[in-house]
Amino acid sequence: MPGFERFGDLERKEVQDVLDNGVLMRYGFDAMRNGHYKAQSLESELQDTLQVKHAQLVTNGTAAVSVALALAGVGAGDEVIMPCFTFVASFEAIMMLGAVPVLVDIDDTLTLDPDAVKQAITSKTKAVMPVHMCGSMADLDALKAICDANNLKLVEDACQAIGGTYKGKYLGTYGDLGCFSFDFVKTMTCGEGGAVVTNNSVYAKNADLFTDHGHDHIGNDRGAESHPYLGYNFRISELSAAVGLAQVRRLEEFIGVQKKNYTILREALSVIPEVTFRTVPEGGEESYAFLNFFLPNLEITRKVSSLFKEKGVDVCFHYYDNNWHYIRKWEHLKDLKTLYPVSKEVKEGMAYLQHKTFEKSDHFIGRNISCLIKLSWTEAQVKERAQFMVEAIKNAL
Repeated sequence: MPGFERFGDLERKEVQDVLDNGVLMRYGFDAMRNGHYKAQSLESELQDTLQVKHAQLVTNGTAAVSVALALAGVGAGDEVIMPCFTFVASFEAIMMLGAVPVLVDIDDTLTLDPDAVKQAITSKTKAVMPVHMCGSMADLDALKAICDANNLKLVEDACQAIGGTYKGKYLGTYGDLGCFSFDFVKTMTCGEGGAVVTNNSVYAKNADLFTDHGHDHIGNDRGAESHPYLGYNFRISELSAAVGLAQVRRLEEFIGVQKKNYTILREALSVIPEVTFRTVPEGGEESYAFLNFFLPNLEITRKVSSLFKEKGVDVCFHYYDNNWHYIRKWEHLKDLKTLYPVSKEVKEGMAYLQHKTFEKSDHFIGRNISCLIKLSWTEAQVKERAQFMVEAIKNAL
């Protein structure tokens, strides 16, 4: 991670195909295309790769979450339970639908705590959205049981975890709907892009409509197509899809490199008794996009983070002090600082953030360091990095 580190001839060929035929839009202009349909081809490849029946490409991962929730029937005043550790896009996507994000604690998986989910359910709850942060998953069996018992939809945000699996299923394909991001720093990139995946044919048909202004895509005359439902424009371009088409065909290669580099680092850190690692639910396998570990307390973790920076150990994150990925620094959300008036339902529904605390999450995020695993590292560079990391941790201890 990220896939742009491995750009090569395959990506250039797919992009050149689009430039040669001159059609950058995914729909229409059939006579000009010479048989090239990059978005359609990428959707088909995603279905085959992830072993899921339907994939719908969209402009980005944030759009994917909004579209998935809309397909699940989430709208004005509905509540969606989500973790307090994620990227800000998760709550942005919920609020775009006029719905209320209900943030709850995480556990040592660094994802949704099932007990916290149970306690957060109200009569307004419509969906539960685990976010598979940093390459690994929530306890999906436990969350599925909660959703089934309460007639809720399970929508997986797998934007950071493509290639990870849970009990034989790819992350994003276990719940009712799944979401992926293919932005510039993801394991598989389109530059900007995303996808909604599902095994539900009704959701799939509606996704095709909803992401293209409601077009039903029946017939050969785009201007004569019907519009059964209101929709929006979340269309991906053929250029973006072309990059993704080359990348998805290399996904297995990328995951293999990540796993190799991850394993070298983890084995090196495992010799330090004070270092423990995030819990991966039984039956799960990470995508190896990040190595996440815990240190004894907040003070030591901050010290290690500083030492890493001094030694040039980059792309290691202490999210407790991060502006974008943890509730602690989301004042703009807590105070509803927007450029437009929010609805009464959202304003009242989010008042809880003025007093809610997240001690359990603070306990884990405060002691966690998350290291992105690069695809461009040589084996020698990974081993040198591991040595620097071990020295820094031992010094801090």
